[in-house]
Amino acid sequence: MTQPRRLGTGIGWRPEIAEAVERMPGIDWVEAVAENLCPGHLPESLLRLRERGVTVVPHGVSLGLGGADRPEESRLIALAERAEALGSPLVTEHIAFVRAGGALTASPSLEAGHLLPVPRTRDALDVLCENVRIAQEALPVPLAVENIAALISWPGEEMTEGQFLYDLVDRTGVRLLIDVANLHTNHVNRAEDPSKALDELPVEAIAYVHVAGGFERDGVWHDSHAHPVPRQVLDILADLASRVTPPGVLLERDDNFPAPDELERELGAIRVTLTKARARVVTPSQTPASPHSGEAAATASGTPGAAGSHAEGVAVGARQRLALGQAALLSALVAGTPVPEGFDRGRLGVQARALAAKRADVVAKVAAELPEILGDAYRPAFLAYAQGHPMSGGYRRDALDFAAYTLLAGDPEDAQTRRRLRAWWLERSGPTPPSQRSTARLARATRRVLLRR
Repeated sequence: MTQPRRLGTGIGWRPEIAEAVERMPGIDWVEAVAENLCPGHLPESLLRLRERGVTVVPHGVSLGLGGADRPEESRLIALAERAEALGSPLVTEHIAFVRAGGALTASPSLEAGHLLPVPRTRDALDVLCENVRIAQEALPVPLAVENIAALISWPGEEMTEGQFLYDLVDRTGVRLLIDVANLHTNHVNRAEDPSKALDELPVEAIAYVHVAGGFERDGVWHDSHAHPVPRQVLDILADLASRVTPPGVLLERDDNFPAPDELERELGAIRVTLTKARARVVTPSQTPASPHSGEAAATASGTPGAAGSHAEGVAVGARQRLALGQAALLSALVAGTPVPEGFDRGRLGVQARALAAKRADVVAKVAAELPEILGDAYRPAFLAYAQGHPMSGGYRRDALDFAAYTLLAGDPEDAQTRRRLRAWWLERSGPTPPSQRSTARLARATRRVLLRR
């Protein structure tokens, strides 16, 4: 593994703040959600940033490297295309599963629409390591993987997060994207000590660091990326930066965007935190030695480490056992099936409501006409629909399914609103975009009515 590229201080690029990001002083690099980019039609804002020498890193959210199935070739190709189109020095993804079911469990495929935690077990680690290797071979640039935030814990876990990440790096040579906000989330929600996690991490493998905000409600921390960065998260960043100089640090904000000057103040607080932490960096001779420090150093420098001893494929049984556990958990969260043994029923309820709320929010963005048509009735109607209708084909399909379900139920009661919703669904549910000619649109609508009858 070569030394990670020095990135500096950056911010998550989002269309809503694109102009503000371009005007911000001191932005060395940006990160963009890979799935929101089209390689042949990159946003003009990103192109202008690149022309100025600002590095752009694609950040994937849908690969599901922690899932029981092997990564889909089409998703790997798409991620590689975005890295090449942006001239990126690396790409990043998450240590999470985002879908479950299917062939390994002989059950319907389910989509979480969210990053869910992987059990810290030997089976899960074996599967994750093989999936990471598959991705590494398919990508044209190095891969870094991110620790995620979680509301729930798996029963029967065999390792701490630090140990799990250490072994992952040791066996694959993958780099790490450490999210210090997620360490804080897991501290509140799962009583995990962030300092202990940092003690166990191979910090020399860090590619860069995420910093983000959230909020606490009823003793549960929600990693919202829509609130200011709290002091506790900056304290964890300071702890990390006192151990190693991160190659890059990035401020994440995904929603509820504040004024540009507030974002600049948060970036300023991050820079101050890093400067103060560097002033008290512990020298290597003073750093407590990790029990595997020699192995980690070998892996980070590119010399053979333990990876060779795990080169064989993962046993089918490990994938099947992981698949069954993930399918049972996801089904309980999105389909209302019984809570699997050993899970906290209350926490699963919180997670299920959070998933449904996120679905409602994203569908409202993907299909902005739905809340406009339905008004205040949109959100309660969607949440009621989500309780018994898991997402299985992405958010656009989810929007169409919700509209169809609503219409078949005889809603909305107002005839004019129902006609508008029906027209919206008819225009978007076909395999091709609707024609702009009124005669063609009428003929298409008539055919659909006759076919349904």
